[in-house]
Amino acid sequence: MSIFSALLDNKIQSFEQAYRVKDITSPQMQNAIQTWFAMYLEGPPQEGEDNCQRLPVVIVNKIAKTAFSEYEATVSTKGPKAEFMAGLLNKIDKPKGVAMQQALVGGECFIKPVLSGRSFDFSIVRRDCFIPLARDTQGRITDVGTSETTAYNGKYYTLLERRTVDDAGTLTIQSKLYESNDPSLGGTPVPLAAIPKYAALQPTLSLRGVGGIGMAYFKTPLLNCVDMSQDGVSVYAPAVGLIRNINRNEQQLNGEFERGESRIIVSGDMMEMNEDGGRKRLTAHVFTSVDGDQEEIGVNIFSPALREASYLARKQEYLRNIESQIGLKRGILSEVEVAERTATEITSSAGDYNLTIIDFQSMWEDALRELLGICDRLGQIYKLCDSSKFDPEKDITVDWGDGVLFNRDKAWAELSGMVASGMLKPEVAIAWYYNLPFPETPKDLENIRSKYMPEIERLTEGAGDE
Repeated sequence: MSIFSALLDNKIQSFEQAYRVKDITSPQMQNAIQTWFAMYLEGPPQEGEDNCQRLPVVIVNKIAKTAFSEYEATVSTKGPKAEFMAGLLNKIDKPKGVAMQQALVGGECFIKPVLSGRSFDFSIVRRDCFIPLARDTQGRITDVGTSETTAYNGKYYTLLERRTVDDAGTLTIQSKLYESNDPSLGGTPVPLAAIPKYAALQPTLSLRGVGGIGMAYFKTPLLNCVDMSQDGVSVYAPAVGLIRNINRNEQQLNGEFERGESRIIVSGDMMEMNEDGGRKRLTAHVFTSVDGDQEEIGVNIFSPALREASYLARKQEYLRNIESQIGLKRGILSEVEVAERTATEITSSAGDYNLTIIDFQSMWEDALRELLGICDRLGQIYKLCDSSKFDPEKDITVDWGDGVLFNRDKAWAELSGMVASGMLKPEVAIAWYYNLPFPETPKDLENIRSKYMPEIERLTEGAGDE
């Protein structure tokens, strides 16, 4: 079993000592990152809070699902290189949702290509499992440390890996392995060959022409609201205080219901006695023992009125404020609209939510194109693909469907109208509809006419009717 392990605990000291480097993350950011992950994960709630609503999970899940609801990525060229890239697109399709959620939780993450036979697999390095050691002027990490822990033969082996890229684009990877009986500790140094998994690794490896650290950087587009640094921030970072208020509100509401249960107030001497002479304990939710004059107290029923509406109204206001701070469509959290809606219906109402989803889709698209560029360069180094030209910006087509970036039916109606008015060739409209390369030559136009003649005729008939 192998997992990327957190570096924001005592293992961070092991990494800094192992490589004699310093994490450039500020103490405020380190605390914030730990807070974001603690809020997302199920754990003991803070005193006076009830985190049963798991709002960070809800927020991250809704954004990730909506962003990829109608997503499709394809290679628009042909040939051996295109087939290699198409295979990589298929492989990244499954972990893409995990990568998106990890970036939303921690503010940033890496997608790491890992050699697997004649191709690559992909691992996600979440934010609390790497430490940035240097950034360029654009905020991109040029020196990074990661930690990966493997359980083997009853012991734990932690691989500390440092990746550095120089100005010439050469990637240098340094690897050190530590053995321990406790997964939370770095342990003692051992050779990389101590376990079969790392036996083929070299202590130091230099790869020319990679141009980066060999991992795609995946960062949220939010401005850092913790310390204004270049570190990415969680999607719910602006709403941390509101989420905690909701947790406190939930605890208060629970207490309101508990206090609102009917109780029978009786004199203390009315409680039953145990055989040893002590009072028999009965649940305080039903019986309340009061010492005093029995004649004056008698038996009373305590049943206070619930203030449920006030607590629920406050919670709804908190939820609406979270939607405003994050940029979610009103009603996504606050239950203004109960009915389930499709992505198209969500987008049809213009608002911040649509803009937020577009931002996160663009974030993924940038990371995907960077990832395939890295795989192209690494693939050539490891002789997995040929050296033919492949441009991820032009040769990869990403379609987000009808729901978020655009409404396909509306766009098609507009294109059809342009064809009908003679402003656009029908072949161009057909190429857009079927996601074909833009026709640039008469031969391209002829190929589209021969393959999609019925659609061309319908568009032409429409032009005649006009």
